[in-house]
Amino acid sequence: MWILISNILGFVLDLCFGDPPFLMHPVVLIGKGISRLEKSLRKWFPSDPQGERFAGAVLAVLIPVLSMCISGGILYFIRRINFWLWLILHTFWAYQILAARCLEQESQKVYHAVSAKDLQKSRNQIAMLVGRETKDLNLEEIIKACVETVAENTSDGVTAPLFYLMLGGVPLGFWYKAVNTLDSMVGYRNEKYQYFGTSSAKQDDLANLIPSRICALLMILSAAILHMNFKSAWRIFKRDRGNHLSPNSGQTEAVIAGILGIQLGGAHVYFGQVIEKPTIGDKIRPAEPEDILRTNKLMMMTAFLSMILFSICRLFLL
Repeated sequence: MWILISNILGFVLDLCFGDPPFLMHPVVLIGKGISRLEKSLRKWFPSDPQGERFAGAVLAVLIPVLSMCISGGILYFIRRINFWLWLILHTFWAYQILAARCLEQESQKVYHAVSAKDLQKSRNQIAMLVGRETKDLNLEEIIKACVETVAENTSDGVTAPLFYLMLGGVPLGFWYKAVNTLDSMVGYRNEKYQYFGTSSAKQDDLANLIPSRICALLMILSAAILHMNFKSAWRIFKRDRGNHLSPNSGQTEAVIAGILGIQLGGAHVYFGQVIEKPTIGDKIRPAEPEDILRTNKLMMMTAFLSMILFSICRLFLL
């Protein structure tokens, strides 16, 4: 029961305060650990495909397990000292694991830049949110990139972390954040990470398999509640959810493409290389700045529904 209460409090704190810039975020520490261990593993193992795959697998296992064990160990010893200190720390970490308000705030910066038709500022702002190259994007492409990343991170930054927090508390929440961070840092299909990042990418696919599909269905329900085009969302979801290089990102992107009546996906540039992606949705109209606001509104409603659903499920697990 106390884990449920703590997670709900963490959810509320995230909605109220987002990610204060003066606080060291645990994901930053996880990222530093990934970088340091990657350098060591590349020295210890051969640089051929087999060696890189093995080294990448070691990284993919160690970082999430360490993240889970360290956070779990600290919480265990704190609880032995004082229950209320445990509750405060667990709540604070649950708050840091979630990212709904931060996602909204960062995408709002893109919205204001594209609304002002400031192309360079828009490119700079969207570069903070996406992995693709942004220097040649036009305003509509920037809007689409922002819509895509909010749709994808409605699962990665909200629904999936809530899923694992409710399932196993903060330690499992940090396990998921480590898996997700690994994928964002080394899970690329470029020359550097083609073999080294394979395990991290596959682990992330597996970790998000269930949460991404739950998220997509909750987004459709949210669209109905918000009087958005949930019928089109359901149609495009069924038709285009597999039109993505990721087995999970296409789930939520298909929903938002259907709701908004715009087409997502297509060719993007990563590390100087053009990556062809299937298109998602129908190009009924061009993307407009307000699509970012609509996507944020949907993301927030989905966050509330996720909390309600997982809280009920957690109660049945008690």
